[in-house]
This record gives sequence, structure tokens and C-alpha cells, in this order.
Amino acid sequence: MSHSADVPLPEGCTARPLARADLDAAYHVYSSAQLEDSGVIALERADIEADWSRPSMDLARDTVGVLRGDRLVGAAEVARRGTRAEAAVHPHARGRGVGAWLAAWTEDRSREFGAVSMGQTVPRGSAGQRLLEGRGYVLGHTSWVLELPPGSEIADRPLPQGYSLRTASSEGDRAAAHEVIETAFGEWSDRTGETYDEWAAGTVRRPGFEPWNLRVVGHGDAVVGACFTVVDERACGFVDQVAVAREHRGRGLAQALLADGFRNAREHGAVTSELSTDSRTGALDLYRKVGMRVSATWVHLVRRHEDG
Repeated sequence: MSHSADVPLPEGCTARPLARADLDAAYHVYSSAQLEDSGVIALERADIEADWSRPSMDLARDTVGVLRGDRLVGAAEVARRGTRAEAAVHPHARGRGVGAWLAAWTEDRSREFGAVSMGQTVPRGSAGQRLLEGRGYVLGHTSWVLELPPGSEIADRPLPQGYSLRTASSEGDRAAAHEVIETAFGEWSDRTGETYDEWAAGTVRRPGFEPWNLRVVGHGDAVVGACFTVVDERACGFVDQVAVAREHRGRGLAQALLADGFRNAREHGAVTSELSTDSRTGALDLYRKVGMRVSATWVHLVRRHEDG
């Protein structure tokens, strides 16, 4: 069983919890690592700020930074009751043992939560994948980033009779959208649920949120579908979440929500549009039907604590 106490910090490095004042430095580490490993930057500063704003996040206990002098060269955090981790090492600081120390730290923190396993998502073929597999992690699922290429036609996807699309402007609509998304995502057996406040930190309370970002499908008095879309710093419209209630699937609602999200993103400055999905959802073909293509592949690696 590996513990961070058994994996020494590289000489000349120190470690401490991250603080809100470290937000820009942490973003630099995470984004530089993603660019090195995948050729793209798949997060924004606002994503980290939103994650750190979740009610369940205790920066003093759930995050750590590794520094050389006063420069942050590695960062990690553990969330979702110890079942998920994020960690990165700046490319210029690799090969010195910082990543191994961070991995051991995240595993220790996960155990403190009482989690039986922990997973981390990394670009396929990356240094992170090699490091984690060397520590006994195995493939949990595969994730894909899909893009709607610039200039692609966004075909109309009319809704069936009795359904309507609207912006989720009211608190009732937003709460109902959360319920639809949580119920749909909860069909994945290994996913931990989110309270409304946890979900809202990354959506309707996310820095820069605008009402058009969250759209819902109504049927009678009920909200039966939801889609959350943002336009990021790359002028990319990213569909972060899309879900339809089980009893209303197979009627084209998801395709209508996606087309609506892409179209709204373009109207708000997006040049391209993206989303991510994984092998648990079975939705890859749905996204290809609306003209999307795979642009990057990530792997979610999992280790049971009793195995290491």
C-alpha cells in the first residue's frame, strides 16, 4: 500500500494546500499539462474557480500544491467524496517525482474520505496514464471529446408535438433541470450524485453564467430535458451537460437540445462547438448523427485502495 509519506518530495520542493490566491497559478499548471499531453487546453480558469466554490470542497484538506521556490509546479485535488481526483505537473517540472508524490497524496486523501476506490481522467497515451498504470490503476471507461467543425450546418431538429424549448430562467426550471440531469447521470452505476448546490456551483452559479447557458425541454408542466452550454475562451461552444428523462427518450429531444445549444453558442460568439461523452453512456452515435467528430480521446483510470 503506497502512502505519500513513503514517496518523498523531490529535493528542493515544498508542499502546501492551495488557496484562492493560487487560482491563476493552478490554472497555468493544469492548462500547460493538458496542452503538452493532448495538444489542446480543455478547461478554463472559471472551471477551477467553480470547482473550488462547491460547498463540499475544503481547499485546506482537499487540495495540495507542490512548489519549487515560490513557483507552483504541481497541483492536485480530490472531490466527489474521495472518488475522483485531478492532478497535473507542469511539463518543465516532470521527471523528478512530483507526479508520483501527488498521486500518493490523492490516494491518501481518498482513503480519508472512506472511499473504496478513486479514479482520474487523463489524455490517452499521456505521461499521466503511464504513471497511474504503473501504480496499479486500470481502465474504468474511455472518454471522447467531439467537435462540430467550423462552418458546419446546424440542422433544425424540430420537437415532437407537445414539447417546447425554453431558457431555464426560473428557480423552478433550474431545480427541475438539475433533477433531470442527476437522474439521467445516476444511471451510471459508479457515479456519485450531486446536490443542487454542488451542481449549481458549476452551472448556474459558475463565473460568467448567462441565462441562455441553461435550456430545458418542457412537456406539459414538467421539465423532461436539459442542456447546459458555455462559450469558452477559445470561442468554443462547449455542451457541458445534456440529459433527457428516460420515459421521453427516443423522440429526438436530445438532438433538438444539442442543435439548440450549438446554435445559441454561435449566436454568442462560438466558432466551433464541442462536448464530451464516454463509453458508459452509449451516446457516441447520437453525437455523430448531428455532425460531430471525435477530436481527442481520454481514459478514466481507477484503482481500488485494497489493490495498492
